[in-house]
Amino acid sequence: MLGKARPFFLRFKGLSRNVLALSAVSLLNDTSSEMIYPLLPAFLAVTLGATPFAIGLIEGFAESLASLLKLFSGYLSDRLDKRKLPVFAGYALASVVRPLLAFVVNWQQVLAVRVVDRVGKGIRVAPRDALLAGSVEPGKRGLAFGFNRAADHLGAVIGPAIAFVILYLFAADASAPTADDYREVFLFAAVPVALGLFVIIFFVRDEDASFNNAPVKAEPLHLTLKGFDSNFVRFLIIIALFTLSNSTDAFLLLRAGQAGISLQLLPLLWMALHISKVVSSLVFGDLSDRIGRRKLIFAGWIVYAAVYCGFAFVSGPWQALVLFILYGFYFGLTEGVEKALVADLVPEEKRGTAYGLYNLAFGITVFPASLLFGYLWTTFDSSTAFLVSASVSVAAALLLLTIKNPRFGK
Repeated sequence: MLGKARPFFLRFKGLSRNVLALSAVSLLNDTSSEMIYPLLPAFLAVTLGATPFAIGLIEGFAESLASLLKLFSGYLSDRLDKRKLPVFAGYALASVVRPLLAFVVNWQQVLAVRVVDRVGKGIRVAPRDALLAGSVEPGKRGLAFGFNRAADHLGAVIGPAIAFVILYLFAADASAPTADDYREVFLFAAVPVALGLFVIIFFVRDEDASFNNAPVKAEPLHLTLKGFDSNFVRFLIIIALFTLSNSTDAFLLLRAGQAGISLQLLPLLWMALHISKVVSSLVFGDLSDRIGRRKLIFAGWIVYAAVYCGFAFVSGPWQALVLFILYGFYFGLTEGVEKALVADLVPEEKRGTAYGLYNLAFGITVFPASLLFGYLWTTFDSSTAFLVSASVSVAAALLLLTIKNPRFGK
C-alpha cells in the first residue's frame, strides 16, 4: 500500500512557492473565519433572535456581493497585470472587520459586518486563483487547486477546534454559551488572518510563471463575455443554475441542531466536515488531472443532491454526522476541479476575467438561493426546502454533461 501511495504524495513536491504561500494564507484565513462560522447561526438565532429568513438574507446577500466584486477584481488584475496587491487588500479588509462581530447587538449589524468581510473576499479571490493557475504547468492545475482548497479546509478544521477549546475552557456552560462567550471567540479570530498578511508580504510573488509555450497576445481586455467561446459561456450558465440549489451552509447547521447536535458540539461537527474536505480535495484534485474535470464535477453535484435529500429526513445526531462527512466529498469533487476547468477553457491573458465571470455566475443566484431556501423553510418546512434544492442540483448535473474540455479532448 505504501508503494502505491508514494507517487501521489511526491507530486506535491513540484508545486511552486506561490502555491505553497497562498495555500498557507488560505489556511490561516479559514482558521479565522471558521472559528466564527459554525457558531454564527446559533448566535443569530438564539442570542439575537434572527429568523431563518434573516439568516438566509445575511449569508446570501454577503456571498452574492462578494461574487459580483470578484468579477471586477479579476478583470482589473488582468488589465493591471497585478495580482498580489488585490490579494493583500482583500485579506487585510477581513482582518479589520471580522473582530467587529464581538460588538454587534442585532442581526442587522451582523449583516453589515458580514457584507464588508465578504467584500474582502470579493477583492482577493479571482486574482488569487489567476495567480495560482499561472504558477503551475497545465498538467498540475487540478493538483494545485486541490492542494489550495485542502489547505483552506484544514484551516476550517483548526478553527472550530480552537473555538471549541475556548468555549470549553472559558464558558461557564459550554453546552449553552452566553453572548459574551461568543464574543470572546469572535475577537480571537482576528489573530490568524493577521498572520496571513505577513505571509503575503514576504512569500507571495506577483509575477506569474508562464507555462504556455505560445506567446501571450497583448490585446485590450473588455469586461464582457465577448472573446470567450460558447462552451465556457454554457458552463457559466450551468454553474448559475446549480448555485440556485446551493444556499448558505448555515441552514445545514440549523438542521443539525434540530437533529440533536448540541451547540457545544457544532464546532466539532464543522471540523469533521472539513477533515472530509481536506482529504477529498487532495485526492480528487489530482485525479482530475488524469481522468478529466467533468466526470468529477458531475459526481460531486450528484453527491450534493443525495446529501440534501438526506437532510430532508435526518432525525438523529449520527445521521447528521454522516451527512456532513459526505457533504465534504462534494467539495473535494468540485471546488478545486471547477477552478482548474476554468483555466482549461480560457486563454491565459483572460484568466483573471474568466475567474471573475465564474464567480459572477455563482453570485447571480447565491443570494436568491438562500432567500428561496429560507422562504421555503419558513413557509412550509425544512424538508421541502432541502428536496427542492436537491432537484435543482440534479438538473444542473445533467446539463453539465454537455460541456467539453479541450484539454482532455472531450
